[in-house]
Amino acid sequence: MNVISDPRDLTPHTTWRETKWAWTAEEALVDHTTKARLCSAVLLPFRDRKPDWESFAKGVRWMMTAAEHYGVEFVCVLNADTGYIFELDDALYAEVLRRFRAEFPTTKFIAGVTARGHENDAAFKPERYRPLLDLAQQHENCEVMLMTSRGLNALDPERRRDAYFEIAEWLVRPGIVHALEPAFVPWATPYEPWLLWQLAQHPKFVGGKISTLDEPHFLYWAAMTRDLGLDFAPHSGDDFGIATAIKLGLPLLIGAASSAAPLICAAKAMWLTDSFDTRVYKLFEAIQSLEDAVFRLDARGSAAAYKHSTAHVLHALGVIAAPEPHPACADVRGADEAERMDEALRRARRMAAKLGVPGFA
Repeated sequence: MNVISDPRDLTPHTTWRETKWAWTAEEALVDHTTKARLCSAVLLPFRDRKPDWESFAKGVRWMMTAAEHYGVEFVCVLNADTGYIFELDDALYAEVLRRFRAEFPTTKFIAGVTARGHENDAAFKPERYRPLLDLAQQHENCEVMLMTSRGLNALDPERRRDAYFEIAEWLVRPGIVHALEPAFVPWATPYEPWLLWQLAQHPKFVGGKISTLDEPHFLYWAAMTRDLGLDFAPHSGDDFGIATAIKLGLPLLIGAASSAAPLICAAKAMWLTDSFDTRVYKLFEAIQSLEDAVFRLDARGSAAAYKHSTAHVLHALGVIAAPEPHPACADVRGADEAERMDEALRRARRMAAKLGVPGFA
C-alpha cells in the first residue's frame, strides 16, 4: 500500500489513512522516560446556586498535592470543560481567573477561550474570540487554548488554517489549538493531516488538544509530530483512554483529572523505567473503570453531564462541600447519582489503598 510519508505531499483534503502516521501502532510510540504534564479542567463548584470559591481552591490544592507527591508537572485548565465555559458570562469568567491568580500567584494555568456572540453570524468572524482572549491574557504565566467553535469548525481546511493564524495574531501567550470528533458534538470534524502539519509549524502554537472517542486521532497526532520532529505537543483529551497518553509520554488535558488526579499521577510515576511497577496496568483499569462511569453516555450519546458526576465524586471524597452543578447547566444526572458514584469509586479506592495513593480515601 502506497502511503504518504513526506508532509510536502499532503493536500488540504488528504485523509489520515492515506498517510503512514495512521498505520503506526501504539507499541511503536511507547515512552517509559518522559513524565509529561497533567492538565486538568478544574471544576467550579456551586453551593446554594452560587460559586463555592472555598471548594474551588480546595479542589485545586487537592490535585496539586498529588502532583507534588509524585513529581508530576500539573497545570490547571480554567473555564474549559468542567469550568462551564458555555454557561459563564464574561464577568464570572474574569472572576474565576482573578480568584485563581490571587490564590495561586505563581501557578501556571491554561485558559480555555471560545467564540462569543457568534450565534447569528452568517460567516465566521475570528474577532469573536477576542473578548475571552483579552480577559485571559491579562494574566502572566498562562497558556490559551482556542476551543473549537461551530463557525471555526465549519471552514474548509485552508480557511480554517487562515482563521487560526488570524486569531494567533492576537496571542501574547502560548497557544494551544483544539479539535473534536463528531462523537462529542455532531458538527465537529477533527483536523486533516495537512491542517495539523500547518498549525504545528506556527510559532505561537505550542501544542494541541484532540478529543477522540471513535477514531485514534491522538495516535495519528503523536506519530506525525514525533516522526517529523515537530516542536508541538499533542495533548490527549480522551477521558475514555487515559492510559494511552501516559504510555506515550504525552500530556493529558482532561476533565477526568479533576476526579482522579491522585490516581493518574501515581500511574505516571509507576510507568517510568526507573520506578516501573507492573501494578500500573491494574491501576490503569481502576482509573478507567471510574471515569467510564463519570463520563457515561446518556440517551443522546452525550457525556456532557460528567461535570455533575465529577461534583458527586469530589463531594464523596470530601474535597468540595456540595455536589451542585452550575444552575444554568442543563446536562445533569439523576437523583441517584451520589449512589452511582459511590459504587464507581469502590475499585479506585481499593487500588489507592493497596498502592498507598494519598488523597483518595
